Amino acid sequence: MSRAQVIEAIETHKVFAIVRGIAPVHIRPTMEALYNGGIRLVEVTFDRENGDGDTLAALKILRDEFSDRLVFGAGTVTSVGQVEQVKALGAQFIVSPDCNPEVIAATRKAEMVSLPGVLTPTEALVAHHAGADFIKLFPGGVFGPGYLKAVSAPLSDLKFIAVGGVDENNLADFSEVGAMGFGIGSNLVNNKLVEANDFDAIYRNACRFKQAIDSLRS
Repeated sequence: MSRAQVIEAIETHKVFAIVRGIAPVHIRPTMEALYNGGIRLVEVTFDRENGDGDTLAALKILRDEFSDRLVFGAGTVTSVGQVEQVKALGAQFIVSPDCNPEVIAATRKAEMVSLPGVLTPTEALVAHHAGADFIKLFPGGVFGPGYLKAVSAPLSDLKFIAVGGVDENNLADFSEVGAMGFGIGSNLVNNKLVEANDFDAIYRNACRFKQAIDSLRS
């Protein structure tokens, strides 16, 4: 899939399932539940406490078994080395918690889509000028839709993704003030459900978010 196709997929499907700290043995049933519930974008995050092994293993499973159904990338990417690692595993986009021009440049050089994290208008423009494709407002839920409205109003040409504290109930509020995508963590993939093998609950979560996105189009 080309960069342009990945960008189009993000703009179409809108919801990123953020997968964090899931053992490789649980990746397959989690991905099946998400896909069956209508989710098409998956971000597997790096774990700064426990090392990169599970993240890389999960990305390998996605590349080998789900690349024809899911658009996937890596999150919590904070170094150029991590960009290179996940590129080799077929990742199609890079999400960061911060705005690091070196990571953005490496992402673009690797022909992947860049989604750096920002909070302020200054950071948003730094990310934009560095080559970011989307601007991840994080933590969006802490400041709420009103803050996104204030930031995005003078920067209406930027493509904002709201991450942190977004759920199916406030998703439309974020959309109305400028968010064109949404990163969803535990409200979608709750690790307690994964550990309990309750993948039906994850499927139901996915269905609710898919319905919330569909309602934006109606």
